[in-house]
Amino acid sequence: MSTTAVSASPEHVPPVPDADEVFTFAVREIAAAAADLWPRADVDLGVHVPSVTGYVRRIRVDGRILYAKYAFPVSLVSLLRGACGPWPAVRAAQQAYVQRPGALMDREAAQLRLLAQQDSPRVCAVAGLARGVLFTESVTGPTLADLLLQRPHDAADLLSSTFGELRQLHHPSAARLLGPARVIGERSIRGTFQRKFNGLSGPTYVERLGAERCAPDDRALVVGLLRDVVVRLHRLQATGLPQQASRRVLAYGDLKPEHVVFPEGNSGQPVFIDPGLLLAPPVVDAARLISRTVLLLAAARPGVETGQQAMDGVSAFAVARTWLQELLVLWLMDSVNILTTYLSAPGTLPLPGRGSALVGRAVDLCRMADQLSSELAAGADARAVWESALGLAQAVAA
Repeated sequence: MSTTAVSASPEHVPPVPDADEVFTFAVREIAAAAADLWPRADVDLGVHVPSVTGYVRRIRVDGRILYAKYAFPVSLVSLLRGACGPWPAVRAAQQAYVQRPGALMDREAAQLRLLAQQDSPRVCAVAGLARGVLFTESVTGPTLADLLLQRPHDAADLLSSTFGELRQLHHPSAARLLGPARVIGERSIRGTFQRKFNGLSGPTYVERLGAERCAPDDRALVVGLLRDVVVRLHRLQATGLPQQASRRVLAYGDLKPEHVVFPEGNSGQPVFIDPGLLLAPPVVDAARLISRTVLLLAAARPGVETGQQAMDGVSAFAVARTWLQELLVLWLMDSVNILTTYLSAPGTLPLPGRGSALVGRAVDLCRMADQLSSELAAGADARAVWESALGLAQAVAA
């Protein structure tokens, strides 16, 4: 169902795209793009990699493992909810979208090629781009997510060294490397939050969360908590954060533990995948890294000892910086962004494994966001709220 208001009369409800027809179309485009780029190659289309944003497939081209990504103008969740209309309208508009300069995969390819020319961070290689499909080289090895769960006592070093790889990007001079047309601003924390929860459609969106994912009692609790959390976060970002115009640098943007791979083990230089470069203060990278680390722990539930060690590492990483208030608000915004995306996903869309696990922890995560946003909105000292956040995050990891 679309997030916009519709008539109660069934005959007036516009049809939404079917997941099977959307996926079939994307597979055909990937096959056609591979044939354009490698006309004599043996191509095995491999398996679908669940995602809530675009269609991703792990393929082989003459035995070489690649990842193929195909994007629509909106996320798969929004598309399958009817945000772009019925499937015939979506398909008619899609050809123009992928051919338009500045389509998402064009910008991601340009960002990867730009980063490949720099000393750091090290990124996965672009294998090809055709018909709106981006092919990237596979990177093997443990991810930062794997290492945080396997070596929680090293969490502070792992997070700090990962963030340190972005030092060159975070230098003020790096902002000149990327032209405005190549920014992926739609992946920003604040931009995503504003897009989801602004205007008349925002409250409607919240009220429909979990309709196909949660038990009725859990759903009622989640919706009630998130309704209040969103209002507080709107106020906090409007009144409680410092002006950032003079501090904007080139941020990685989509920094997540599963997007950092260590091909030579944790002692070697990591490889970063799926960039979302944008002009923003460095705190946005730290906030997303912390947010997704906490969600990783909530999904994995590694136990009390591992959770405490990992959160001790998060604390050591964060307190070395000076923007705890902003970090807390952006952490909460990012967590709300991704959790509500999973909760709003139609039942026909396969979720990543951790996404399904987080839906099952939605009540606990919403209670955490409710308490922390309440403390921040009441004007509590950021250091005290941070200590509260550490304790709550340890609890959801247990």
